[in-house]
Amino acid sequence: MEVEWRKLRADELRAAAKQDAIVILPVASIEQHGPHLPVETDTMIGEAVAIGTARELEKRGQRALVLPVLWTGLSEHHMPFGGTITLGLPAFAAVIEDICRSIGRHGFRRIGLSNSHGGNENALKTITDELTIKLRIPIVHFTYVYGAATQIAGLLTTQTGIRHACEGETAMMLALRPELVAKERIPARSNTPSESGAGVHRWRSFAVRTETGVIGNPDAATAEQGQKMLAAIAEALAEKLADPALWEAAIFP
Repeated sequence: MEVEWRKLRADELRAAAKQDAIVILPVASIEQHGPHLPVETDTMIGEAVAIGTARELEKRGQRALVLPVLWTGLSEHHMPFGGTITLGLPAFAAVIEDICRSIGRHGFRRIGLSNSHGGNENALKTITDELTIKLRIPIVHFTYVYGAATQIAGLLTTQTGIRHACEGETAMMLALRPELVAKERIPARSNTPSESGAGVHRWRSFAVRTETGVIGNPDAATAEQGQKMLAAIAEALAEKLADPALWEAAIFP
């Protein structure tokens, strides 16, 4: 069945609500991804991950829908490189709340916030907690980098996980939109300086971590690797979302 919300008609969506469909909102970004990847990288990968996850859920007999991707997020730390569009936290939270409120008004009772940008992570955890109470709807948040970390690590050859414009993201873009990957502009491997002060958080501009906008080793990426990663990520996330225990109703105050 069709999983993309935007391609369905209103009566089909009403029927999906009665089937207790899971609605997935991909949350991404428009930001610099080094000299070789487009600024829409997180958005393209995030949309593909969400649609792949929904299709895997359908295979498991669980109706699932994917909303159009929210293409801008919290990317202030990438602004020095140019090409980046960022929201402030109040606007970001407000847009997500109103989207979730609309979903709930149509009778859907399960919402997944599927994140593909690290800068959104902390905010989405808080937004999920607050909206679950405010809207009285089970809402879950997941970032594919962490939700499928084991599967991703097993397919990378020079990294232990996803970094930025790295082996993993470059591989997935080679699988999705190879014409947008400027192979001749792939920079040399770039590693971020080690962080100090475990358990202490501070904001840092990406410009102090890398000169190229890249952290990781994009030169090791292949399209075949990217295809395997996208499939493995979708399967891992679908397995988690298909678990009824994940959606057990919260005890509201």
